[in-house]
Formats: sequence, C-alpha cells, structure tokens
Amino acid sequence: MFSVELLPDEQVDRTVREDWDRLLAADLPSSGRNPAPSNRPHITLAVRDALEPSAFAAVADMLPVAVELGGVVLLGHKNRYVLARHVVVSAPLLAIHRAVAELAGRPEPHYSNTGIDRWTPHMTLARGLTAERLATAMRHITAPHIVGQAVGLRVWDASTRLITTLR
Repeated sequence: MFSVELLPDEQVDRTVREDWDRLLAADLPSSGRNPAPSNRPHITLAVRDALEPSAFAAVADMLPVAVELGGVVLLGHKNRYVLARHVVVSAPLLAIHRAVAELAGRPEPHYSNTGIDRWTPHMTLARGLTAERLATAMRHITAPHIVGQAVGLRVWDASTRLITTLR
C-alpha cells in the first residue's frame, strides 16, 4: 500500500501533536503512540496498492498551500471510530488533491474515499475508539481552529516502510 501525503508547517504539526499527547496522557488511543520517526501529522491525498513516487514530483510545485483545521470529524468502521481534525476544503487544496488523484489513477474499491469527489481531508488524532472512549477522548482534546500551510509532500510505502520526500 502506498499513500501520498501533505505535510503541515511546524505550527499545525505542533497543534496536532499536542492533542496526540493529551490522548496519550489519558491512556487513550492516539496517533502519537507510534514511535516511528516517519509518524507525523499529515493529510492523505491518495492511497493505492501500487504507485510510482516520482510520478508526483510536479505536484510539489503547487506547494505551499493554505491549510485550515476546523473542528473534529468522526470516521466510522463497524463499532470503532477514527477521531480526526477536519481540514477545511479550499479550491487550492482540491486542485492538489485532483492532481494527485489523476496521477494515481482510479482507486481500488477499499481506497475509494481518496478518489476525486469522494475525499474527506483530515488529520488523524486517534483510531479504534469505541463510543465510550470517543466520549472520553473528546473531553481531552482542544482542537483549536488554526490556519497554517501544507509545506511538504511525501509518498509512504507501507510494505517497505520507505518514505519518498518530494518536498
């Protein structure tokens, strides 16, 4: 599995990590629990079973782009939830997503939520929350409104754990 990801500036990164840390301190699921150096706040633009990282090099020229974190968004899967920060949609952000999605090609059905006109931009705070733990998590995060920029672009190869940094 490959994912193409936008990386935020330091201020947005720090704000998201602060909520990760609050969840960790409360012994809740948190994206901050992963100690890998590659683990950082990001916005997933596309996920596919196979991609050629170099195909996305020209997209890096579209950066930086304004990124606005609004409230929270919940993504459900069976009886578990993903708690995330909603990334407010803008025309420049949609243009970057469209460019990446067109280069990546039609998504496999299990990644259809990253296709054109199906994408929900977000930054994940925690995965695998039950309804009860979700309520607790909501009491621990601050999720402040913040405006910053996406300044980086990378491709993550989950099978080899290799990152290709494009900007």
